Amino acid sequence: MKRNKAEQVGDVVRMLLRQQGLEGPLNEYRLIQSWTDVLGKPIERYTRDLYIRGQTLYVRLSSSVLKNELVMQRSMLVQNLNAAVGAQVITDIRFV
Repeated sequence: MKRNKAEQVGDVVRMLLRQQGLEGPLNEYRLIQSWTDVLGKPIERYTRDLYIRGQTLYVRLSSSVLKNELVMQRSMLVQNLNAAVGAQVITDIRFV
């Protein structure tokens, strides 16, 4: 039996997520989960809260020294976090 128009499961799932409006929230979740992978465990210890509003990632840190260091690397962090997800989810990071 020959099948026509066979599609890969991943493509079908992505299409369904897009149709249901869930692709954006899923990518936001994946970006927040990738924070530790991109920045490492030592920085995770000082991270208190992460959330996304609009296309801005808000990060609450317990170390002002680390906060100042990460502010200087903001554009690189945006690129690396988006690359980890494989989509442009954020355009800016605010450290609070």
